[in-house]
Amino acid sequence: MLSREFLKKSVSEALGRSRVVALLGPRQSGKTTLAREFVASNSLNYFDCEHPLSLARLDQPWTALESLSGLVVLDEIQLRPDLFPILRVLSDRETRQAQFLILGSASPDLIKGTAQSLAGRMETIEVTPFSLPEVRSMQTHWVRGGYPLSYLALTDENSVAWRDAFVQRFLERDIPQLGITISSNHLRRFWSMLAHYHGQTWNAAEIGGSLGVSGHTMRHYLDILCETFMVRQLPSWYENVAKRQVKAPKIFFRDSGIFHTLLGIPNYDALSKHPKMGASWEGYAVEEVLRKLKPRETYSWGVHNGPSLDLLCIKEGRRLGFEVKYQDAPRLTRSMAAALEILKLDEFKVIYPGKLRYFLNEKIEVVPLEKWILDESR
Repeated sequence: MLSREFLKKSVSEALGRSRVVALLGPRQSGKTTLAREFVASNSLNYFDCEHPLSLARLDQPWTALESLSGLVVLDEIQLRPDLFPILRVLSDRETRQAQFLILGSASPDLIKGTAQSLAGRMETIEVTPFSLPEVRSMQTHWVRGGYPLSYLALTDENSVAWRDAFVQRFLERDIPQLGITISSNHLRRFWSMLAHYHGQTWNAAEIGGSLGVSGHTMRHYLDILCETFMVRQLPSWYENVAKRQVKAPKIFFRDSGIFHTLLGIPNYDALSKHPKMGASWEGYAVEEVLRKLKPRETYSWGVHNGPSLDLLCIKEGRRLGFEVKYQDAPRLTRSMAAALEILKLDEFKVIYPGKLRYFLNEKIEVVPLEKWILDESR
């Protein structure tokens, strides 16, 4: 297993200033392995909300938690939302007898009561699957995605088998455990159809019409996939210009390996011949850019039948624009020039899979994704 020292450092720093620290991210992304670096799994201070012994101890949660001191870990806490009010009381004690490291596979918005109970007390850290700087092998990472057991599999076949099982478990077990009563077959059909919209603007009515359900239901399904860290929505940025701008968000699968699984793409050879290769590259690049920059605000932007921008990040008051191209040598386009002018970008990078960095004009630079991510992460 790869070492994740930067995450360990982030957790240590967060525990130095916060009474409750939440590690949030999809299942199998490495949260449990990280937590065990701080508290051993056989410690009385470690609770796994899926383990029968931990559940038996938590039958009387106040009795189980009130007397503990030091760091207490609660793994898969989304399965026990009743614990959040108790954590609020325990974390407010003047003695600061205990701190809590909680692990969840869903966002606070999906875990009822979390945001209200621990508002102002909880610091969150997102634990993603492996990123490019961690694995340093772009082609394998792009094809297999970053889930540790998928990326580290001995063969492409083993990687595909793991991802198939992951998708099945997510639909048939993880979603129902969150109290969401949606047919796994319905959600699977929706998820598979969503793969064909990867990198495109979201149209709930269109997908709903294909599945025979309302646009409102489609938005509910999409929210579930976003709040369980499977899909990312990029809201549309609106600029006050005299043009008809796109208002619908763009959607991306957050892990390229899961995206490839839903499209039946088993390896790089199959990917290189697939019509969705460009869309796959765009989603992969967008996710790596966001992991690198960690901006507070992220958007897509476009004008109907006019210029567009794949990714707009606002960080420290600066507007950073990114266009993603799967080309050997991207050239300056009217769309790029228009986006630069209309959005008043402070910086504009064109991300591509090549090797050389070069400028298209004074402000637009073509940047190889692998070199840019790896060279500047050393």
